[in-house]
Amino acid sequence: MNHLFEERSVLLTGAGGSIGSALAKAIIAQRPRSLVLLDHSEQNLHHLDLDLSALPGGDIRLSILGDVCDRTLLSEIFEEHEPDVVIHAAAFKHVPLMETNPISAVRNNSLATNLLARTARAHGVTSFVMVSTDKAVNPCSVMGASKRLAELALLRWTSVRTPMRALRLGNVFGSRGSVVPTFLRQISAGGPVTVTHPDVNRYFMGMAEAVALLISTASLEEGGGIFVSHPGEPVRILDLARQLIEQSGHKSESKIPIVMTGLRPGDKMSEEFFSELETVIETSDAKLRLITTPQSPHEFFDSAMLALHDAVDRRDATSVLDLLCRLVPEYRPSETVLGSRKDAASHSV
Repeated sequence: MNHLFEERSVLLTGAGGSIGSALAKAIIAQRPRSLVLLDHSEQNLHHLDLDLSALPGGDIRLSILGDVCDRTLLSEIFEEHEPDVVIHAAAFKHVPLMETNPISAVRNNSLATNLLARTARAHGVTSFVMVSTDKAVNPCSVMGASKRLAELALLRWTSVRTPMRALRLGNVFGSRGSVVPTFLRQISAGGPVTVTHPDVNRYFMGMAEAVALLISTASLEEGGGIFVSHPGEPVRILDLARQLIEQSGHKSESKIPIVMTGLRPGDKMSEEFFSELETVIETSDAKLRLITTPQSPHEFFDSAMLALHDAVDRRDATSVLDLLCRLVPEYRPSETVLGSRKDAASHSV
């Protein structure tokens, strides 16, 4: 694990994000031959580039501002830089925002992963790892369903020569948009602290733990597949809010009130790391377990993905969601998404 990236060429997508930035610094520390940083956010990539320039070995980085959905750009990157390892951290992750932008979610999370995985296999990449999410299990959000489809894309293109692995993570402390920074901002502003439901709970881990698990996943002796760690106990979000209020110096909720706002579109009360249709198997790494999961035949998957690509290009929300439900049959769309599909259909008449 400590020598996975040494003297190797690495492609990191979503490099400017929270997890991507932490991964970039961990990779640089292992002295790779080259590190290609791909991100579509100029600001995020600029900040990361400055941070890495100050690190020992940071001069081997190459920052590319671009879209992981860009077929021509990906071909150029693979042909010119010949990455040995691909870590795919690029994704849209904010559940309520994706509920009202399903086409963007599917394009960026699903189609891009399918394109990247197919390109990586064609170029003989030796290790491919994607950051997945517990929201991909029995998804009721477009974001979760799009990440589940991304997992299935990896299973479609994995091979002995190019093993492709997805690691399902829970909430990561310190990541942008996570609940802890939101609560801290609300507390510093004097409140209120907003919680969606008193019984909502989530799994949490630290950023360092998430990075270590991703590197461990890339280093496994096993072939491709979907992997999970031992997540520990879920945390009730209301308890977390109360703890942060108390740690800020307020001994009660009298000065910093907590307000229940109701579940947002696509939210679940509790997350899970595997479904009833999946089986968990121990691996050569005690921290990680392999999940066996249902898959569609390659012919069906390929034809459905071609149709999905066409529907996304036409911005046909109805067809996109219908195909997403076919490819991820356990997906249960929210009323928000179903409503947007009806609106799109009425506007086309």
